[in-house]
Amino acid sequence: MVDFGQKGWKEFHLFYLTAWCNCFYVYYFCGLIFFIMTVWILFIAAIVLFLALDLGVFNKTPHIIKSREAGIWTAIWVTLSFVFSGLIYWLYQHNYVDNPENYTPAIASMKFITGYLIELSLSVDNIFIIAVIFSSFKIPQKYQHRVLFWGILGAIFFRGLMIFFGVILINKFSWMTYVFGLFLLFTAAKMLFKKEEEQFNPKKSFVYRNLRKVMPVTMHMDGEHFFVKRRHITAATPLFVALVVIELMDVLFALDSVPAILAITPDPFLVFSSNIFAILGLRSMYFFLAHMLDKFKHLEYSLIAILSFVGIKMLLVHNYKFPEWVSLGFIAVALLIGIMVSLYGSKKEE
Repeated sequence: MVDFGQKGWKEFHLFYLTAWCNCFYVYYFCGLIFFIMTVWILFIAAIVLFLALDLGVFNKTPHIIKSREAGIWTAIWVTLSFVFSGLIYWLYQHNYVDNPENYTPAIASMKFITGYLIELSLSVDNIFIIAVIFSSFKIPQKYQHRVLFWGILGAIFFRGLMIFFGVILINKFSWMTYVFGLFLLFTAAKMLFKKEEEQFNPKKSFVYRNLRKVMPVTMHMDGEHFFVKRRHITAATPLFVALVVIELMDVLFALDSVPAILAITPDPFLVFSSNIFAILGLRSMYFFLAHMLDKFKHLEYSLIAILSFVGIKMLLVHNYKFPEWVSLGFIAVALLIGIMVSLYGSKKEE
């Protein structure tokens, strides 16, 4: 029997206690990582489940989506977004998601709502372009939902990539906030001073012209099919052409929206989730507003004000931080004023 002595036993107990504590910390850390990953997995799984139900159940048969149906779905998505902000509060309260910025639950919830409102407001410009694309390629209303459905899948993928690299750039290079801020101010100025006669023509776009060089394109519709066989040649139908143009235009719009929301928060989960809710609600909002886009022509000035505010916020981020209620209040008021002025102006013209 080995005699450790009094000193030896103390060292043995200390070693045993240290090893046990390390095991506990490793177990706790691994459990925390597993739970955080589980939240991400569940969130993405919920998106996939809804999209599957959307295409396979709710819109299995192509049909014209009326304003009433679109209005109901728009209300549902807006309601779900605000309900999710409550879930955000609960997740951050119990540290169930990674919290690199050490937000309190209330601040995290407010940042999600602010980011969601920014993405929703910037989606209005996207809706105008989608309407022009569908009109240019003469896409029947009953097939427009199918195009937007697959467009959303692409948008989620590309937005995810842009958010991932955007967060990395901001965390690795602090000066990137100035680059993003100046870019947003440039975009706002460009929107403010653009000439009225500048109209987007999808058939003259770089994407459409080069797509015709890559693959055969037919302007004849074949139901809801993206491709059709003509004389042993597989050609893209107007549905696929519209899908590609919409997808590329969404990437261009994301160049504004992703830096804008990164100005609100660099937290990956808040940025991604607020983007996703805005994207998922985009289709119903398009069908709801498609027939009355002219009534919201003054809303563009709200977008200019929001982009300018967010750009200035990014430029001042290292010197002054706006209270969260100021950002949320400014964006909400800007949107409200834009909507009210647009509706008043359209009513006066009538």
